[in-house]
Amino acid sequence: MSRTVTGSPHESAPVLAAYRYCEVVTGQQARNFAYGIRLLPTEKRRAMSALYAFSRRIDDIGDGRLDADAKRARLTETRAVLDRIRSGAIEEDDTDPVAVALAHAARRFPIPLGGLDELIDGVLMDVAGQTYETWDDLRAYCRCVAGAIGRLSLGVFGTVSAPGVSARERERAPEYADTLGLALQLTNILRDIREDAVGGRTYLPAEDLAKFGCPPSIHTSTAPPDADFTGLVQFEVRRARALFAEGYKLLPMLDRRSGACVAAMAGIYRRLLERIAHEPEAVLRGRVSLPGREKAYVAVRGLAGLDARAAARRTPRGRT
Repeated sequence: MSRTVTGSPHESAPVLAAYRYCEVVTGQQARNFAYGIRLLPTEKRRAMSALYAFSRRIDDIGDGRLDADAKRARLTETRAVLDRIRSGAIEEDDTDPVAVALAHAARRFPIPLGGLDELIDGVLMDVAGQTYETWDDLRAYCRCVAGAIGRLSLGVFGTVSAPGVSARERERAPEYADTLGLALQLTNILRDIREDAVGGRTYLPAEDLAKFGCPPSIHTSTAPPDADFTGLVQFEVRRARALFAEGYKLLPMLDRRSGACVAAMAGIYRRLLERIAHEPEAVLRGRVSLPGREKAYVAVRGLAGLDARAAARRTPRGRT
């Protein structure tokens, strides 16, 4: 393998070009996540961009127009690339810049690359058109497509000793990262109820839909007749709020810039969730989103450490 000085400003030209490519992909396509990633120092920002670009490739296969067999073949090829990254077989002059960048990042940081296998497994569930009977069923899917991303990201962020946070509590950092990922994914699911239904996908648990008299798939731009759609959304919002509250326990365990990144990304989705809670039927009329100025405010709030300090106050000290 070509020699590279890792963890220094002297990476080779091919590695730097690969990272620049991933950063362009992130800036153009990450939307909500880009606000947080920009707050990281250079090495972590590059590594997170590489993780995002590889994850995006997997997601795009699942969301694309290929038939199911072609998608499965592409996902198998992507897993093979991941295996090459894991084994150290990716050369710096490889023609796949995302693989080059991720391979370099994985040498620099203890990234648990198995999380990307989980993401592929989750997208395969989408390809199969899997539906979910219970929250436990949906949670398993969310852990693959979102919780795993939280754990992967933690490999880049790392944890730090923080006043009042015990070593045993810090051992739970991957669990909190996973839970925060679940909160973001459930918010996504609520936001995209109608869009997913039009695309032939239903994510909310069948038992929850039945509980509120909602049909298995909601295609309409208004609440289904004789259904308590507002009750359904508020039920899932409460579940997501609990996940956010648990996941935010991660923030005091991160360094300032990593905490700001996580607080910005999670904060955008938390505000999005509250917009949905305020007007549940809005998700049936179009995609609910935040204006850029509000996202920027959340990023500044994260950089100021306000959410991390609030989470620290809520975290029980010396308990696990």
